[in-house]
Amino acid sequence: MPSHPLSPPSRRAVLGTAAAATATAAGAAGTAGLLPSPAHADTPGAAAHPGKPDPGIWRSVLRDADLVWRRMPSAWYEGPFLGNARLGNTFYAEPGSGDRAVRVTVQHSEVQDHRPEFGSLFGLARLPIGHFTLEPAGKITGIDWRLDLHGAELTGTVTTTVGRLTLRALVHNSRSVLAVEISPSTGERDFTWTFHPAEAVSPRAEFKEPPQGYTANPPARTEEHSGAKAAVQPLHAGGQHTTAWREARGRAETRTLYVTVAHSHPSDGAREAALKALRSASARSYDALAATHRDWWHAYYRKSFLSVPDARLQRFYWIQLYKAASAARADAPVMATCGPWLEPTPWPATWWNLNVQLEYWLVHGSNHLELDAVTRALGEHRDQLSAALAPPYRKDSAGVPRTTDARLRGGADAVNGGYGVGIPGQAQPTPEVGNLTWALHNVWLSYRHTMDESILRETLFPLLRRAVSYYLHFLEPGSDGRLHLPLTYSPEYPESGPDCNYDLMLLRWGCRTLLDSAQVLDVDDALAPRWREVLRRLTPYPRDENGYMIAAGVPFAQSHRHYSHLLAVYPLHEVTWEQPEHREVIETSLEHWVGFEGALQGYTFTGAASMSAQMGRGDKALAYLGELMERFIRPNTMYKESGPVIETPLSAAQSLHDMLCQSWGGTVRVFPAVPEKWRDVTLHDFRTQGAFLLSAVRKGGRTRWVRLRSEAGAPCVVRHSLPGAVEVRDTRGRPLPYGQEGEGTVRIALRAGQEAVLTVRGERPDMRVGPVRPNAEAPKWGLPS
Repeated sequence: MPSHPLSPPSRRAVLGTAAAATATAAGAAGTAGLLPSPAHADTPGAAAHPGKPDPGIWRSVLRDADLVWRRMPSAWYEGPFLGNARLGNTFYAEPGSGDRAVRVTVQHSEVQDHRPEFGSLFGLARLPIGHFTLEPAGKITGIDWRLDLHGAELTGTVTTTVGRLTLRALVHNSRSVLAVEISPSTGERDFTWTFHPAEAVSPRAEFKEPPQGYTANPPARTEEHSGAKAAVQPLHAGGQHTTAWREARGRAETRTLYVTVAHSHPSDGAREAALKALRSASARSYDALAATHRDWWHAYYRKSFLSVPDARLQRFYWIQLYKAASAARADAPVMATCGPWLEPTPWPATWWNLNVQLEYWLVHGSNHLELDAVTRALGEHRDQLSAALAPPYRKDSAGVPRTTDARLRGGADAVNGGYGVGIPGQAQPTPEVGNLTWALHNVWLSYRHTMDESILRETLFPLLRRAVSYYLHFLEPGSDGRLHLPLTYSPEYPESGPDCNYDLMLLRWGCRTLLDSAQVLDVDDALAPRWREVLRRLTPYPRDENGYMIAAGVPFAQSHRHYSHLLAVYPLHEVTWEQPEHREVIETSLEHWVGFEGALQGYTFTGAASMSAQMGRGDKALAYLGELMERFIRPNTMYKESGPVIETPLSAAQSLHDMLCQSWGGTVRVFPAVPEKWRDVTLHDFRTQGAFLLSAVRKGGRTRWVRLRSEAGAPCVVRHSLPGAVEVRDTRGRPLPYGQEGEGTVRIALRAGQEAVLTVRGERPDMRVGPVRPNAEAPKWGLPS
């Protein structure tokens, strides 16, 4: 097994490392394992610190990545989208209207039903709200739209047979308000807005028969309130959601539509909340709202920078960062399968057997932990994680069903209505025992990327302890002396079996992580001997001539989109390419899985790309992402199977991260899987495990410099990819001590707040950060022609 550093061995070890670094830097010589950097006469003005990048680099790459439309989008997966993790809006042609109207959808991630007796997919489902139609005076003959990523704003024109509408639209960063400003030409002064409330019924009802007794909620009623309108939607379970709107007139016939949404349960407070938010927002001009909105977005993007010479993929990446902040915030609901943009879908809930995990991976490397709702939600709603289990196990265990609402409630196991956690070995529909443990791996990533021990102490350790304890109830010794699991369920594979790899891999990772966590927290846990026993005696992962199986006696024998049977390879990194004894099974398993065409979907190829990146195969990883782009990604970078699904494009951004920087196993790997034709690459303030901010530049096919800033004083081991002998210096150009950890790998003692710059010995490269030149032109995303 690889080294599995959850953190430094203890707080004392962290302080000891920092103290050693201080003493050595001050001139203490002869420290074992630390070698001084080679002496070098400093060139005047050749300081090692690259300085702060020009803010213009973000404007440049984002302007280049803007989506554009020269023809009318026909559906949500073609059109512009705006959001702030709660309110979400999309723009496309009103279906069935020909050339007479533009649909502007209105959806909200907090609007849901509250009838758990009908399960998570009906009784707790997200509910559609409705849409506006923008109805010009004339027939629409053309559009020219741009989604300005830098300012998170839609701008452009709608041309008609009698004139033109010039529009600007935003969903304010911190207010639950959509503002759409329209300046009409003379012939279009009589354009109108019309709101169409949706039936408040689970979208799944279009795809599956509802449970017996389930009915739609009562129809909405529209009210007038002092120049504003409100569509009040009552709920059978009590409470309501309300959409409130009004138009304000400005100079030169300009009119601005303000729309707010509020949800309340069990009280009827949504009406007043929506009207109050509407009054506050509409008292401000569009420009006043836009100013504070843009400030947030500009600061958001500047937390990191990435540039590659593939124009299409680079634009895609920056659109995913925009999409992530439009769909996720730490204090917002964990993303449902379609984010805040609800459309007809069989999946109107939050999915925990893969979707949530993939949705949030990119927040770590991109340095956007402010988007991490998973850590907050699991901690805040932990009582639900025990309530999800059968009563005998609630005292010491926890789990999460496949699907829940925003409060992690799974509801009843009604027909087509929800999926329980299940009891291993019993005949239940989906005993997916490992979902919580996998979700807690995301929490572990947030801890490792920040080294914030409060995450470890308050959320990860107590919840992982309960998740693993659920497994411990069912582990039994076999005749071989090994510990075995009864029948469980590998997510969505049609056949189940004992010793399911999904669960064995997560259980092994969970026990190892609990032991590491207890050491960091200085906890003498009574269950620690049991965790060690599991690591010592747990049965090996079932495998055959085709690699890892689904379970004992269950080969991977048909096309399947999930890679749950490969979690030990990725993302857990319990079995890695850097261990020669595992290379054959990794390669065989990957090729066998991807070789089954038929049921493969988009995230099949993001998983394959990330596994290839772990193998150091950049060209192969890029090829898998190319398959994804050509076969599955839609014009606006959205993705669909039977309905909208948001995780795949977001996980593709993580695949790109894995190609450019990996930091598992206690080592930061710089440019580990760069494709051969990517001669130039730039990273800036890329966040790694150990709470380091990494900047690095590759030019002409080789790494020129690497900079690491430590935020926590954790041990720093970096595989730098610099050719030949290196120098390690601080921000003032002074040599820093370092030790060799193998070819191309050094260990540097850095205090919290200290930086190290690595260069080839004798070189003083230009350390400016900026975008790289694309290898070739590529079309814009959207509908540019």
